[in-house]
Amino acid sequence: MKSSERSFARRIDLTSLQLFVAVCELGSIGRAAEREFIAASAVSKRLSDLETAVDTALLYRHSRGVTLTPAGESLLHHARTVLFGLERMQGELSEYAEGVRGHVRMHANISAIVQFLPEDLGAFARAHSQVKIDLQEHLSSDVLHAVQEGAADLGICNTGGPAAADLQSRPYRTDRLVLVVPAAHALSAQEAIHFEEVLDWDIVGLHANSSISLAMRAAAAAAGRPLRQRIQVTGLDAMCRMIDNGLGVGLLPDRAFALMQGVGRLQAVPLADPWARRELRLVARDFDALPVTARLLVEHLAPPRAAL
Repeated sequence: MKSSERSFARRIDLTSLQLFVAVCELGSIGRAAEREFIAASAVSKRLSDLETAVDTALLYRHSRGVTLTPAGESLLHHARTVLFGLERMQGELSEYAEGVRGHVRMHANISAIVQFLPEDLGAFARAHSQVKIDLQEHLSSDVLHAVQEGAADLGICNTGGPAAADLQSRPYRTDRLVLVVPAAHALSAQEAIHFEEVLDWDIVGLHANSSISLAMRAAAAAAGRPLRQRIQVTGLDAMCRMIDNGLGVGLLPDRAFALMQGVGRLQAVPLADPWARRELRLVARDFDALPVTARLLVEHLAPPRAAL
């Protein structure tokens, strides 16, 4: 950290940030003072000192209360991030006092979470009961971004595209996309199908930036055909219900479809295109620099012999 950055950090105190956020949320120094059980004059002094520290006005003061300047809006965003991080740190440290020996922050896409992670993380938790895993579901692109930015220690996703260029990765699992249709659909009896044939039908898809949606759009563009994606949903079970009710056909990973059995009378037809076989990879900024608990999870999910 540069000396100027250290000096700035010393000029900002957490109490002033908390009071600043309270004033912003309530729109009034007086109401914030009441909520925080502190004199209004003390809050006003804290805010003035904060403006001096950042060398710019943060609030417009008027008879009805206060509103944010552009600089104040920026500080509010950063202040909330800092305070949220402190709350999370406090929560994690309190768990260490209760016997937890480590935390691993992981983001993964829906395909990994539905198909593989419940069993894999369950086995890890049974073997390492004092390690806590914080798992969030995100699109593959957002998983990569979270790992790059340090918001997650590990990610599991499809790694196609330039977003993964600065990250290390190891193989995790593979899956294959299948076309899901109602049992009585005209395509249900086929042994396999190319995606270009699917373009004649309405498609139920996941959100626009999911890896499956991106792959479908690329394949449709390569075929010079429009993609008739009439309905978009956020969950695989919702997709199956839509398909079962005749609203279109859709693509799902094969194991995910097997786990969805019972959601309607549906049939899976293997997709014959090469891109239908997909690889899920474990990603990190630097596997060797991970905390010990995260490295334990990496070894459980992607043994060293599989590393590339």
